[in-house]
Amino acid sequence: MAQLTEIVKANDIRGLVGTQLTERIARALGSAFARAVLSPTPDGRPGRVLIGRDMRDTGEALAQAFAAGVTGEGGEVVMIGLCSTDGLYYASGALDAPGVMLTASHNPASYNGMKMCRAGARPIGLDSGLAEIRDLAQKLLDDPAWGLDEPARPVVEERDTLRGYAEHLRGLVPLGSRRKLKIVVDAGNGMAGLTVPAVLGAAIGLPELPLEIVPMYFELDGTFPNHEANPLDPANLLDLQKAVPAHGADLGLAFDGDADRCFVIDERGEPVSPSAITALVAAREIAKERAAGREATVIHNLITSRAVPEVIAENAAKAVRTRVGHAFIKVEMANHDAVFGGEHSAHYYFRDFWFADTGMLAALHVLAALGEQDGPLSGLVAQYERYTPSGEINSVVSDVDEATARVAKAFESRPGVVVDRLDGLTISHEADAPAGEGSYPGLWWFNLRPSNTEPLLRLNSEAADPAVMAALRDEVLGLVRAAEVAS
Repeated sequence: MAQLTEIVKANDIRGLVGTQLTERIARALGSAFARAVLSPTPDGRPGRVLIGRDMRDTGEALAQAFAAGVTGEGGEVVMIGLCSTDGLYYASGALDAPGVMLTASHNPASYNGMKMCRAGARPIGLDSGLAEIRDLAQKLLDDPAWGLDEPARPVVEERDTLRGYAEHLRGLVPLGSRRKLKIVVDAGNGMAGLTVPAVLGAAIGLPELPLEIVPMYFELDGTFPNHEANPLDPANLLDLQKAVPAHGADLGLAFDGDADRCFVIDERGEPVSPSAITALVAAREIAKERAAGREATVIHNLITSRAVPEVIAENAAKAVRTRVGHAFIKVEMANHDAVFGGEHSAHYYFRDFWFADTGMLAALHVLAALGEQDGPLSGLVAQYERYTPSGEINSVVSDVDEATARVAKAFESRPGVVVDRLDGLTISHEADAPAGEGSYPGLWWFNLRPSNTEPLLRLNSEAADPAVMAALRDEVLGLVRAAEVAS
């Protein structure tokens, strides 16, 4: 019997199609979504749900099954068809309706899943409605007779929202640069193959921009024949890193499968850290706010580079630090009316985009910033890459709590350290703090977070001195993995 706890994660739903995620399960989730989220409109009509999907072969059938669940509860459905996840968020905001995106993002072809939102692209996570949807759907699935003879009701409407999405983004960051930029874009056979030609090109009839686009893997193919659509894995950036200098391009852009995340490669073929992009975009959004006579707040999660809050402060804005995960950061964005937010995973959030994340809008900012000056991208972002990061390192441990406690015990009494538990364990040391015996000098920090779904601890660390970062990283990993080695 299906157990939805296996596929309902902290922020979305993902599972193997045919076993963990079937059409029956999708229909139950549609019914539960309608019960939990929908309410009649002021004129008495049933509420409507927007449904989008990525290029995976299983998306159409799952979308229809979810729609049947919604209509079975009396709701209306608007199918927006193939789109990116931020395209679904655009539709939710522009049409003021809740929505679901059928996608497993960067997961392999055998997976599919769902990202859900309320009207206005407001997030649905475990703490904001997803647990209720999961439990309602589970009750339906546990009834063997549920849905066996109920005919599917017709979809009420189909609508193409791609043009509106492209026009909205272009209106937020006009590209009136003084030079034409050459960019290589790796769509990874994902939805950027649809959105990049529409937003950055002239595929849907919008005016041409001062860009020359060299496309890589633009064919929509949910089997991912060239590489996984997961730019967070360095192996999936290699083709783009070679192509950018080979074409003499100014930069490269890599998108994940549902095209809501964007990674940047400089003119040398070197990756630009998402923290540096967060700082660059933050400075631009803050400047726009201040020019309008408004104070600015920017959200960042706790494992972005220390350079991010420094840049925010240098630009006379308020930085708010939050937990990792889009459901948390979107809530903080709305609570603080923040103009922008960024995560280490290349999710970028904008107040002008209903506080939702859109990698395409971040890419437009990078293109605009580069086009406004004559230097290379590497020079532009150098001011934001101030410290040496470890990157995220995963360790399989048999007892997550015990391993974390072992690390805390080893560090918490050292001179000058600060301990906090906003999200996992974070231990930091400021540049001017004392560094006695057994500690490390200068600015450094590390964070250990447990995985939501696996017996893993995720380590992120950073230091002003590369040698300190390496020593710190190795010491923490040694402590985390000590019991595993002993066993």
